[in-house]
Amino acid sequence: MLRGCCERSRFLFWNGGASAISKVVHQLNEEIRDKEIRLISDSGEQLGIVSSEEALRIAEERGLDLVKISPQAVPPVCKLMNYGKFRFEQSKREKEARKNQHVVEIKEIRMSPGIDVGDFNTKLKNAQKFLADGNRVKVSVRFRGREMAHTEIGRDLLVKFAESCTEVAAMDKSPKLEGRNMSMFLSPKTGK
Repeated sequence: MLRGCCERSRFLFWNGGASAISKVVHQLNEEIRDKEIRLISDSGEQLGIVSSEEALRIAEERGLDLVKISPQAVPPVCKLMNYGKFRFEQSKREKEARKNQHVVEIKEIRMSPGIDVGDFNTKLKNAQKFLADGNRVKVSVRFRGREMAHTEIGRDLLVKFAESCTEVAAMDKSPKLEGRNMSMFLSPKTGK
């Protein structure tokens, strides 16, 4: 039962409740049509409950915008602020947060049961570098043909690989056979 849809705030109303469809967009100045609102000044001081016309007049006198910050409250809460500056600072904070976050990737190292010592050491060195960078590592052994009869060789190889990485990594998942591949996961140790 759709009662009404307000385009600017992007909300749908069902049986008196509201459901957000997209990011919350604040109502500004003339868009606020409530009879009474609780007004907060730009310094955070409460100015009391006033009519929306009175609040809009105060905002125009001070050269600020009237922004509805809590539409669910009774009466709704509005604040006097420079909305352009507020949006700019908000986007700057979001950009800074995205810049500082580190996405953990899963790097994969593939080996065969008959790997030689030199190749094993090269793969071990690469895995330790990935772990030092803070990424998880999936180490897998691929069995071909008659190698499937001796999966214990692959398991021993993976255990040896994990033991060689104990200084920088902890084993998340122990070696497990899935089809023709046996794999395990290593994650970097956090306490440094």
